[in-house]
Amino acid sequence: MPLDRDPLTWPLAGLLAEAPGAARTYPLAGVTIALDDDLRLADPIDGSVTVRRTNRGVLVTARLTTSLAESCSRCLRDVDVPITLDIDEEVLPSIDLATGKAMDTSAEPDAFRLTDHHELELEPIVREAVSLAEPIAPLCRPDCPGLCLICGQELASGPHDHPDEDIDPRLESLREFKLPD
Repeated sequence: MPLDRDPLTWPLAGLLAEAPGAARTYPLAGVTIALDDDLRLADPIDGSVTVRRTNRGVLVTARLTTSLAESCSRCLRDVDVPITLDIDEEVLPSIDLATGKAMDTSAEPDAFRLTDHHELELEPIVREAVSLAEPIAPLCRPDCPGLCLICGQELASGPHDHPDEDIDPRLESLREFKLPD
Protein backbone atom coordinates (compact mmCIF):
# COMPACT_ATOMS: atom_id res chain seq x y z
CA MET A 1 0.00 0.00 0.00
CA PRO A 2 1.60 3.36 -1.00
CA LEU A 3 2.30 5.88 1.73
CA ASP A 4 0.46 9.19 1.55
CA ARG A 5 3.04 11.92 1.46
CA ASP A 6 3.00 15.59 0.67
CA PRO A 7 3.95 15.97 -3.02
CA LEU A 8 6.23 18.89 -2.10
CA THR A 9 8.17 17.08 0.66
CA TRP A 10 11.15 14.80 0.05
CA PRO A 11 13.42 12.92 2.49
CA LEU A 12 17.03 13.97 1.92
CA ALA A 13 19.02 12.07 4.58
CA GLY A 14 20.55 9.87 1.87
CA LEU A 15 21.51 12.85 -0.28
CA LEU A 16 23.02 14.66 2.73
CA ALA A 17 25.27 11.64 3.34
CA GLU A 18 26.69 11.92 -0.19
CA ALA A 19 29.49 14.18 -1.42
CA PRO A 20 28.80 17.74 -2.57
CA GLY A 21 27.57 17.78 -6.15
CA ALA A 22 25.29 14.75 -5.81
CA ALA A 23 21.80 15.52 -7.10
CA ARG A 24 18.25 14.22 -7.25
CA THR A 25 15.53 15.35 -9.66
CA TYR A 26 11.86 15.12 -8.77
CA PRO A 27 9.05 15.64 -11.31
CA LEU A 28 5.93 17.53 -10.25
CA ALA A 29 2.56 17.12 -11.93
CA GLY A 30 -0.88 18.22 -10.80
CA VAL A 31 0.20 19.68 -7.46
CA THR A 32 -2.06 22.21 -5.75
CA ILE A 33 -1.33 24.30 -2.67
CA ALA A 34 -3.26 26.78 -0.58
CA LEU A 35 -2.07 30.32 -1.17
CA ASP A 36 -2.02 33.38 1.04
CA ASP A 37 -4.30 36.40 0.78
CA ASP A 38 -6.60 36.56 -2.24
CA LEU A 39 -4.44 34.41 -4.52
CA ARG A 40 -5.95 31.32 -6.10
CA LEU A 41 -4.43 28.78 -8.47
CA ALA A 42 -6.33 28.35 -11.74
CA ASP A 43 -4.20 25.36 -12.80
CA PRO A 44 -2.11 22.84 -10.87
CA ILE A 45 1.64 23.24 -10.55
CA ASP A 46 3.79 21.24 -12.98
CA GLY A 47 7.53 21.09 -13.57
CA SER A 48 10.61 19.57 -12.02
CA VAL A 49 12.76 20.14 -8.95
CA THR A 50 16.47 19.39 -8.72
CA VAL A 51 18.10 19.16 -5.29
CA ARG A 52 21.90 19.31 -5.32
CA ARG A 53 24.11 18.61 -2.29
CA THR A 54 26.41 21.48 -1.31
CA ASN A 55 29.05 21.70 1.39
CA ARG A 56 26.51 23.50 3.65
CA GLY A 57 23.18 21.89 2.78
CA VAL A 58 21.29 21.62 -0.51
CA LEU A 59 20.64 23.91 -3.46
CA VAL A 60 17.07 23.66 -4.75
CA THR A 61 16.50 24.67 -8.38
CA ALA A 62 13.09 24.36 -9.95
CA ARG A 63 11.19 25.50 -13.01
CA LEU A 64 7.47 25.30 -12.34
CA THR A 65 4.43 26.47 -14.28
CA THR A 66 0.89 27.25 -13.19
CA SER A 67 -1.81 29.89 -13.66
CA LEU A 68 -3.39 32.30 -11.21
CA ALA A 69 -7.11 33.13 -11.21
CA GLU A 70 -7.20 36.93 -11.38
CA SER A 71 -9.42 39.79 -12.53
CA CYS A 72 -8.45 42.07 -15.40
CA SER A 73 -7.35 45.38 -13.89
CA ARG A 74 -9.14 47.35 -16.65
CA CYS A 75 -12.43 45.55 -17.40
CA LEU A 76 -12.73 43.33 -14.29
CA ARG A 77 -13.29 40.12 -16.30
CA ASP A 78 -12.03 36.88 -14.79
CA VAL A 79 -8.73 35.89 -16.38
CA ASP A 80 -6.23 33.07 -15.87
CA VAL A 81 -2.69 34.46 -15.79
CA PRO A 82 0.01 31.91 -16.64
CA ILE A 83 3.18 32.20 -14.53
CA THR A 84 6.55 30.47 -14.57
CA LEU A 85 8.42 30.07 -11.31
CA ASP A 86 12.20 29.84 -11.42
CA ILE A 87 13.41 28.85 -7.97
CA ASP A 88 17.06 28.89 -6.86
CA GLU A 89 17.19 28.56 -3.10
CA GLU A 90 19.75 27.27 -0.63
CA VAL A 91 18.20 25.15 2.12
CA LEU A 92 20.27 24.40 5.20
CA PRO A 93 19.95 21.51 7.67
CA SER A 94 18.40 22.10 11.08
CA ILE A 95 19.93 18.92 12.59
CA ASP A 96 23.53 17.76 12.12
CA LEU A 97 23.36 14.45 10.21
CA ALA A 98 26.43 12.97 11.95
CA THR A 99 25.69 13.94 15.57
CA GLY A 100 21.91 14.40 15.59
CA LYS A 101 22.33 17.69 17.45
CA ALA A 102 20.42 20.83 16.53
CA MET A 103 22.36 23.25 14.32
CA ASP A 104 22.95 26.84 15.43
CA THR A 105 20.57 28.88 13.25
CA SER A 106 21.27 32.29 14.81
CA ALA A 107 23.83 33.28 12.13
CA GLU A 108 21.24 32.86 9.34
CA PRO A 109 17.79 33.07 10.95
CA ASP A 110 15.96 33.78 7.68
CA ALA A 111 17.42 30.83 5.75
CA PHE A 112 15.10 28.04 4.68
CA ARG A 113 15.77 24.90 6.73
CA LEU A 114 15.26 21.17 6.33
CA THR A 115 12.97 19.60 8.91
CA ASP A 116 14.27 17.77 11.97
CA HIS A 117 13.87 14.55 9.93
CA HIS A 118 16.11 15.87 7.09
CA GLU A 119 13.13 16.47 4.80
CA LEU A 120 12.81 19.25 2.26
CA GLU A 121 9.44 20.96 2.55
CA LEU A 122 9.19 22.94 -0.67
CA GLU A 123 5.67 24.31 -0.18
CA PRO A 124 6.71 27.53 1.69
CA ILE A 125 9.30 28.27 -1.01
CA VAL A 126 6.76 27.70 -3.81
CA ARG A 127 4.12 29.78 -1.99
CA GLU A 128 6.59 32.66 -1.68
CA ALA A 129 7.58 32.37 -5.37
CA VAL A 130 3.91 32.44 -6.46
CA SER A 131 3.27 35.54 -4.34
CA LEU A 132 6.26 37.29 -5.91
CA ALA A 133 5.18 36.27 -9.43
CA GLU A 134 1.66 37.67 -9.07
CA PRO A 135 1.21 40.40 -11.68
CA ILE A 136 0.57 43.90 -10.33
CA ALA A 137 -2.08 44.73 -12.95
CA PRO A 138 -3.23 41.60 -14.82
CA LEU A 139 -4.92 42.16 -18.17
CA CYS A 140 -7.32 39.95 -20.14
CA ARG A 141 -5.47 41.10 -23.28
CA PRO A 142 -2.75 43.71 -23.84
CA ASP A 143 -5.07 46.19 -25.60
CA CYS A 144 -8.00 45.88 -23.18
CA PRO A 145 -9.86 49.22 -23.37
CA GLY A 146 -11.41 48.81 -19.92
CA LEU A 147 -14.71 50.25 -18.71
CA CYS A 148 -16.57 53.41 -19.71
CA LEU A 149 -15.93 56.07 -17.08
CA ILE A 150 -19.53 57.27 -17.27
CA CYS A 151 -21.69 54.15 -17.39
CA GLY A 152 -19.28 51.32 -16.53
CA GLN A 153 -20.02 49.33 -19.70
CA GLU A 154 -17.14 47.33 -21.16
CA LEU A 155 -15.67 49.43 -23.96
CA ALA A 156 -14.78 46.23 -25.86
CA SER A 157 -18.48 45.33 -26.15
CA GLY A 158 -19.08 47.94 -28.85
CA PRO A 159 -19.75 51.65 -29.33
CA HIS A 160 -22.13 53.50 -27.11
CA ASP A 161 -22.83 57.16 -26.45
CA HIS A 162 -23.93 59.37 -23.59
CA PRO A 163 -26.31 62.27 -24.28
CA ASP A 164 -25.21 65.54 -22.71
CA GLU A 165 -28.56 66.07 -21.03
CA ASP A 166 -28.17 62.94 -18.85
CA ILE A 167 -25.99 64.76 -16.32
CA ASP A 168 -26.89 64.73 -12.65
CA PRO A 169 -28.52 68.12 -11.91
CA ARG A 170 -26.34 68.54 -8.82
CA LEU A 171 -23.25 68.52 -11.08
CA GLU A 172 -24.65 70.85 -13.78
CA SER A 173 -22.67 73.85 -12.56
CA LEU A 174 -19.42 71.98 -13.26
CA ARG A 175 -20.05 72.32 -17.04
CA GLU A 176 -19.14 75.98 -16.79
CA PHE A 177 -15.91 75.30 -14.89
CA LYS A 178 -12.81 76.30 -16.86
CA LEU A 179 -9.18 76.27 -15.74
CA PRO A 180 -7.34 79.60 -16.03
CA ASP A 181 -4.73 79.77 -18.80
